[in-house]
Amino acid sequence: MIKFKLEGEFIPLIQLLKATALVQSGGEAQTVVEDGLVKYNGTVDYRKRLKVRVGDVIDFMGQKITVI
Repeated sequence: MIKFKLEGEFIPLIQLLKATALVQSGGEAQTVVEDGLVKYNGTVDYRKRLKVRVGDVIDFMGQKITVI
């Protein structure tokens, strides 16, 4: 499990995937979100501009990111 410390009100999902090095680029992040490979709090979410906040859990390819 990856714990990501949020510095601000939210982080866009694509930026979070890049910041945690689960994807190499913004383009790759957009693709995995569009393909339904990312779960937001247990549910597949296709929104690229999703605002991830403290307490949210992102699941991608068996890796869980907890936002603290």
